[in-house]
Amino acid sequence: MLERLQTDILILGTGGAGLFAALHALQADPDIGITIASKGLLGKSGCTRMVQGGYNVSLIPGDSVERHFMDTIEGGKWLPDQQLAWTLVEKAVERVRELENEIGCFFDRNPDGSLHGKAFAGQTFDRTVHKGDLTGIEIINRLMEQVWARPAIRRLEEHRAVALIPAKDGASVAGVLMIDVRTGVFRFVQAKAVLLATGGGPTMYRYHTPSGDKSMDGLAMALRLGLPLRDMEMVQFHPTGVLAGRDTRMTGTIIEEGLRGAGGYLINGGNERFMFTYDPRGERATRDIVSRAMFEEMRAGRTTKEGGLYISMGHLGPEKVRKQFKGMVERCADCGFDLAGGLVEVVPTAHYLMGGVICAVDTSTELPGLFVAGEDAGGMHGANRLGGNGVANSTVFGGIAGDVMPGWIRSNPGHRAPDESAIEAGIAAATHPFRQKAGDVNGLRERLLDVMWDDVGIIRTADSLGRGLAHLDAIDGELHEAGIADTDRAFNLTWHDWLNLKNLVATSKVIAAAAMRRQNSRGAHFRTDFPDEGDLPTSTFTMVREEHGKLQIAEEPVQFTIVKPGESLLKSKDAAE
Repeated sequence: MLERLQTDILILGTGGAGLFAALHALQADPDIGITIASKGLLGKSGCTRMVQGGYNVSLIPGDSVERHFMDTIEGGKWLPDQQLAWTLVEKAVERVRELENEIGCFFDRNPDGSLHGKAFAGQTFDRTVHKGDLTGIEIINRLMEQVWARPAIRRLEEHRAVALIPAKDGASVAGVLMIDVRTGVFRFVQAKAVLLATGGGPTMYRYHTPSGDKSMDGLAMALRLGLPLRDMEMVQFHPTGVLAGRDTRMTGTIIEEGLRGAGGYLINGGNERFMFTYDPRGERATRDIVSRAMFEEMRAGRTTKEGGLYISMGHLGPEKVRKQFKGMVERCADCGFDLAGGLVEVVPTAHYLMGGVICAVDTSTELPGLFVAGEDAGGMHGANRLGGNGVANSTVFGGIAGDVMPGWIRSNPGHRAPDESAIEAGIAAATHPFRQKAGDVNGLRERLLDVMWDDVGIIRTADSLGRGLAHLDAIDGELHEAGIADTDRAFNLTWHDWLNLKNLVATSKVIAAAAMRRQNSRGAHFRTDFPDEGDLPTSTFTMVREEHGKLQIAEEPVQFTIVKPGESLLKSKDAAE
């Protein structure tokens, strides 16, 4: 059964990017029809809600947009799209003021009333504004309230997007094929403009931070439509994911970077502080460096009994830790650890995907009518995302998408007739498991977790990547033959597990293939057979498309449109002054 709906703007995702886009679009045109769709519940799912540390913004005296920009470019190992990175740091100033003055957020203040900025790794200034250590909840709750207060914004909760549908002439997007999770009914939502803001979430790794419902749906849909993805080998591992046990969903839950910024120690199983052996910045090195150092300690066997490492905060004073990191103390207590006065077992955990759909500064893609924001978009972070730049990215570019889409619709009026064969193909692909003999979907998921952790993880080689690609092909083939026993489509979680796994395998192949192509080590991508970072002035980024079911991989030169390797905007600014 297929139902059809129409809207002017369809927004996929209700995290920071999606909700900001909806609010900005309505402000730009109060008469426009806006529909937001979420795989879960509005404001209760996705990654923005899980943000702990804070929001990077150059609003504190002594800081500057130029300094934030240079930290972002250098942290990204000179791979970011500089126009996107500049827009990120410049618009973050405007967006934080909007969050406080219009959305209703409250961020922590100094005694004099100024914004408090805490230390985050890899940055030359303490610019991360925050609400305790639960910043994401503050932001998403206030955004959710604003959207709920505007009944003109239509909501499709518990609706899963399964295919981006092009127009009949192939010249633009026509809408999105969705499944109502509650009933199992397919819905085609015809839209004049579509925003892809489903979030990333590298949950194909054994240890991961995002919620289990995150399965790279947006990137998988874009890939199948032939859109180009960039930087897909760049998977960020957060150094401190709680190691609560292999078979619990609590494992991988992060405890935020501000702990290391505040002076926390990383300790191995021999009770030795080890980070200064790997980097002169110690625990305040960037996430990629700290994660690799931890992985090396683990490979050398200097681990806890559970196979991880420790973070220690007690030397800072238990009462101070409890006050400064109340949420983290409580979260660790839920896992059986005393963060304030004891040791917490941690392990590097897959956290964020720097790669995504290639887009312009105005969030447009090469497919007219399709826009992208948040973790679905690539280019802002390059090889490594600074902690605190993630929620800034989502809110900045979500707002830009909301500003731009109404104008695009005015210039390109009317709904486009969809490619009906694409709708039929999308339904056939989604219902494929109902036509197969029941298989072990969970067993295949467990194999995927191990393959990605062991072979396509923190440290890579040509041998491991080749092995990983072979295993991924095998898992994909077995999944194609694996059906599900329950044919009732209403709230059929096994069906959605199958769909999740299909998307995770598809994007895992892209990650592994891009990692094989990049024969140097940059940021989050490290190969022991190519340990050098390569020549910075001739840097390239990977670009992957799917054509006729096959991945096509190319490298494109990075355009140094604002600053070149060896230069600094800070020096230029100082000279000008």
